[in-house]
Parts: sequence; C-alpha cells; structure tokens
Amino acid sequence: MKIKYTELFIFIVSAELVGALSALITGDFAGFFDRYASPLLMPPAWLFPVVWAVLYALMGISAYLIYFSDGSADKKRALWIYAAQLALNFSWSIVFFKYEKLWAGAAVIILLIVLVMLMITAFKKISPTAAWLNVPYLLWLIFAAYLNIATAVIN
Repeated sequence: MKIKYTELFIFIVSAELVGALSALITGDFAGFFDRYASPLLMPPAWLFPVVWAVLYALMGISAYLIYFSDGSADKKRALWIYAAQLALNFSWSIVFFKYEKLWAGAAVIILLIVLVMLMITAFKKISPTAAWLNVPYLLWLIFAAYLNIATAVIN
C-alpha cells in the first residue's frame, strides 16, 4: 500500500483533536490529583498527556490503515467501532476529571476497554498491523482503569 501522507496526517490530527478537545473541556486535571488520595503506582501527572499524545497518534495511524485497506466488507463495521470508542474515550476524562464522578468514570472506562478489544478484533481481520498498533492503547486503558477504580475505592 502506497502511503498517502496528507490523508495519514488528517487521520492522526483528527484523533489528536479528540484528545485535545476533551482535555480542553476537562480543564486542569492536575488539580484533581491534589484533591484525592493517589493509588499505588500513580505516575507523575506530566506523563498522562505525553502517553495520550502517542496513543492518539497510533489510533489515527491504525484507522488510516483500515480506511485505505483493500476492500473488505468488515471495514465499515471496524471504523464504526473505532468512532464509538473514540467518542467514549472523549467522554471518560470529562466524567472522571471534570465532574469527578469516580465510579461513573470506572463504568465508562470498562466499557471503553470492551470497545477497544472489539475494535482490535475487527481491525485484525483487515490489517493485523492496525490491530497491533492499538495494543499499547488497550494496555494503558487497563492501567487507567486500575487507577480510576483504585482512586474511587480509597476516596
């Protein structure tokens, strides 16, 4: 497959914009950590935006690979799952950080993990590379779910 750099850029930027808009709506999430006891294994606050920037880029690349893959009947379904998980991803930080609904955030992130697993499965049928690009995202979500639930439990 020949790389279409403009389209690849659009896919990456669109995924990054979802994260940026969610962060903008959420506001100062660093202050959140001052108000709540932190669970064991809590990374420093500066690490979150760095990791998310990389993960959104990987999501954009993987969606590009699916979109421009050779014709597949499963492609449309896979991209719908991608869009759904991206929308849910957008809402999680708003629920958890902005509104400080810790248990609702736990429910959202667990549903998000399920959607990402479905997305990876759907992507794998079309492009194993696209699927593998989302494994770090899934692992980070599992870790974030631990942090979310642990924060809810200890507070």
